Amino acid sequence: MKSPTDFIVKPKGNKRYSNTKQIGGVDFIVSSSQEDHKFSNREAIVIETPLGYEGPIEKGDTLLVHHNVFKYYNDMYGRQKSGRSFFKDDIFLIDSEQFFLYKNKAGWKTYDRYCFVKPLLVEQNMYIQKNCKYEPLIGKMKYANTYLKSQGIKNGDRVAFNPDSEYEFYVDGELLYRIYDHQITLKL
Repeated sequence: MKSPTDFIVKPKGNKRYSNTKQIGGVDFIVSSSQEDHKFSNREAIVIETPLGYEGPIEKGDTLLVHHNVFKYYNDMYGRQKSGRSFFKDDIFLIDSEQFFLYKNKAGWKTYDRYCFVKPLLVEQNMYIQKNCKYEPLIGKMKYANTYLKSQGIKNGDRVAFNPDSEYEFYVDGELLYRIYDHQITLKL
């Protein structure tokens, strides 16, 4: 089975939500809310690529997807429904606008116009105290895309970015911001 335009995927671990945390060998539920986007599963395993697709993504690769892909919703009558990506059972159809990063045997790779930046902790030895955990608008490039690499920005570079361009993801347990490449403003 192949789709003409969409990737056919299933949630990693066959779970729509990643709302448990293991502490001392015991699984604890950290959120029971289906509306909380922070706990929706963001990793999908590729079952099939679209017809005629000749890109780098293959069957078995992992995609980092939008938080709404696997979420449940309640309709206006309070009935639980799946979103537009749902096909059947634990199978979903997602288009190229619904994922931002993919992982193959070589590791995580950027896709399209997206890059990922690791936020930097605020320095404590400053004369002016900042009331935040991370440096505003500055980070370290974790995954640069092809365009940014062509502009001389590589993984590990300190960069500045536009306000309100950060979209939080946890990738392999590490907090990263997904940012469009045109929102990277400076290489520091």
